Amino acid sequence: MMVQVKRICCIGAGYVGGPTCSVIAQMCPEIAVTVVDVNEERIRAWNSDQLPIFEPGLQEVVEARRGFNLFFSSNIDEAVREADIIFISVNTPTKTFGLGKGRAADLKYIEACARRIAEVATGYKIVVEKSTVPVRAAESIQRIFNANTKSDLSFQFLSNPEFLAEVTAITDLKNPDRVLIGGEETPDGQRAIETLSSIYERWVPKSRIITTNTWSSELSKLAANAFLAQRISSINSISALCEVTGADVEEVAHAIGTDQRIGNGFLKASVGFGGSCFQKDVLNLVYLCEALNLPEVARYWQQVIEINEYQRRRFAARIISCLFNTVTDKKIALLGFAFKKDTGDTRESSSIYISKYLMDEGAQLYIYDPKVKKEQIMQDLAQSSTVTDGMERGLSLVSIASDPYEACDNAHAIVICTEWDVFKELDYEKIYKAMLKPAFIFDGRRILDSLHDRLQQLGFQRLFTQSQLRRFQQIEKMHMKNTLRRLIREFEEKVKNGDHLRLLLSQLHHLASETGCSTLHWLGMQNPIGSAGPPDGVGCQKHIMLVLQNCT
Repeated sequence: MMVQVKRICCIGAGYVGGPTCSVIAQMCPEIAVTVVDVNEERIRAWNSDQLPIFEPGLQEVVEARRGFNLFFSSNIDEAVREADIIFISVNTPTKTFGLGKGRAADLKYIEACARRIAEVATGYKIVVEKSTVPVRAAESIQRIFNANTKSDLSFQFLSNPEFLAEVTAITDLKNPDRVLIGGEETPDGQRAIETLSSIYERWVPKSRIITTNTWSSELSKLAANAFLAQRISSINSISALCEVTGADVEEVAHAIGTDQRIGNGFLKASVGFGGSCFQKDVLNLVYLCEALNLPEVARYWQQVIEINEYQRRRFAARIISCLFNTVTDKKIALLGFAFKKDTGDTRESSSIYISKYLMDEGAQLYIYDPKVKKEQIMQDLAQSSTVTDGMERGLSLVSIASDPYEACDNAHAIVICTEWDVFKELDYEKIYKAMLKPAFIFDGRRILDSLHDRLQQLGFQRLFTQSQLRRFQQIEKMHMKNTLRRLIREFEEKVKNGDHLRLLLSQLHHLASETGCSTLHWLGMQNPIGSAGPPDGVGCQKHIMLVLQNCT
């Protein structure tokens, strides 16, 4: 018989617990939902008009249910004792030291929750793992419960991973692609699955609710994020190839995406993926494979991370290269610090890594983001291990601007790291006039492609891809050919003596200087003014035609 659920408790008031339980409270008004956290400041924020996280639609949901059947509290023990279902939605960061450092998930918060629940809970509880955890983590948690069994406590443990994308979390919760619930393949386990499923069935079609065993549920979450990260690294790797060959990565991505077997999702080349899940989950998968003696599989998934890091380094290196191989003491306006638009989340943001690379080179960074607070930016950069001369010097290179125009004022270059829509609508004529010349724009998110001609007319130097450079080189070659043909026709009847030859070569030398064309420069310098020229005009014309052929 299914358990009648009257109260739900969620431990962890973060990006998963807060939105998830807010939507459950909205969809199940007869169930009291309490979100608890040890961080009292965060709980106060959830009870205020300024929520601790920004997510489109979240504010409206919270304000509609808060105080009715949605509550935020720091009294964890009371909420656990009263709840029929307890969600665990705490952070599972990557370990920073010890065995598995840099790859394995740190489960200390999960373990702490399990011990606290075992200590204070009574009666029958369904404990639900919402946090992303390594495969078979539930087994470890169950051992903690089993070792702390009390006569007045019984429980079932379920895996119910979240598949939320920041910015669309509320939409994802209200209209999910699927809800995944994993549990024991026993009568008690199946009863617990049915109980949790009945909550979701209030608004999710039953056909979208997938039930599995616990281990399949845990692995499905890791695999889903790994596959999404893989697609981003795949298209980023192709972008590097495009830049060398002259292909356009946007055109390639479109051609690939029209294949129904592939689809067009997550095929946008950029400075790399960020956020709390992708890197952490892929590294977790790598560590799991290594621990299970699957080195080939581990190396395969490790490449997803390495391509992501390569893309960030490559972008920063090209910025430095375009700025005459040095950014020391140069003001760089960095627009966007969140890992993507419409969120204030900076976890694993590519902006952090690009900032670190530029800080290592001594650049003066002026950072602007419409949602990320100054304290968060400075905290993220303070944790940098890349700034080799120390934290104090590193942070002295960083200033936080109150608006994008302040960031760009007197700057050598603009670097766009987050695809905020507001950056498409800036007055770039005003910005260009306030910048040092030559003024550069480095668009790491390709949000200014439609403004390319306008920016070029204003005088901006842009970070061109190799394919764009090849197009310009082709145009330049065509211009060279036309100019050479004109000069040949002009002098065809006159190149009968050395004076006319020297005049022709002088004009070619001038053309080389104007276009920066090494081929023309070579032609002009073969017979510099004052030296002996070819024996006659016919020889000169053949010489020019040879170069002309090389330009085709």
